[in-house]
Amino acid sequence: MRVVITGAAGFAGYSLVEALVASGDEVYAILRPHSNHNARFDNHESNLHLIEIDCSDFDKIAEHISEECDIFYHLAWFGGRDDFAVQNRNIDYNLKAVESAHKLKCHRFVGIGSQAEYGAVSGVIHEGLMPKPINAYGSAKVAAMYLSKRRCEQLGIEWVWGRIFSLYGDYEPSGRMLPDLLTKLKNNEIIQLSSCEQNWDYLHVRDAAEAIVSIGQAGKSGEIYNIANGDYRSLKSFVNEAIEMINPDAEVIFGERANPFISLQPDVIKIKNHTGWQPKISFNEGVKRFIDSM
Repeated sequence: MRVVITGAAGFAGYSLVEALVASGDEVYAILRPHSNHNARFDNHESNLHLIEIDCSDFDKIAEHISEECDIFYHLAWFGGRDDFAVQNRNIDYNLKAVESAHKLKCHRFVGIGSQAEYGAVSGVIHEGLMPKPINAYGSAKVAAMYLSKRRCEQLGIEWVWGRIFSLYGDYEPSGRMLPDLLTKLKNNEIIQLSSCEQNWDYLHVRDAAEAIVSIGQAGKSGEIYNIANGDYRSLKSFVNEAIEMINPDAEVIFGERANPFISLQPDVIKIKNHTGWQPKISFNEGVKRFIDSM
């Protein structure tokens, strides 16, 4: 197939590109001009085509691709959690991506959202829950979801939406909890955390890429899918597992309860039943990969 991917150099986007290129698909990777992350593609396969275009011109992507395409994966997203101006622009970029999917005669548009759409949920999180975002980022994702779905209906494009939960692994940005924890454990630094009593669900980014491919190819049109491991447990248990693996003598200080208190208990029955996808990389193996890459 011929596929288009926005946000192709990002954390999840890069692994998605790798998965689709490896499967033999013709991949058009949409990159942000002059981004340092674009260097990840310096040596690439012949079935990968790089297109640098500003997100404000996402409606002009078709001008850079001479052939019709099959699936459009939209992952590009920018800005801080409560950066209202940028989050509002993301909604526009999302709709421009839909227009390009139509111009390229894609039969399917796959939008990637976030667990932030659900907000602070107590209990199991399934796709039928009403979104209750607590920040601008989650709110913009919800708006993009509804608007892209309606526009795809008007244009006759199949629409699928994936909500990513907590990813880790290759090219994870610094400043996030898990890579910082693993780095400090490796360097034998003192670690200060919250109480870590909330439930969490870690999914390796390569498994997430395969999940996105699965909903693109086998997900049902009009459906929303949680992209998560489904093996949720207390965040402290993940921390303790990493400590035991890397540095059992580490000094780790657990502090007060996080605020806002977000506890993740995602249900992944739908994606598994509809597509047959299953996560393959255990947390233990994922941590080993990170340490080996240091």
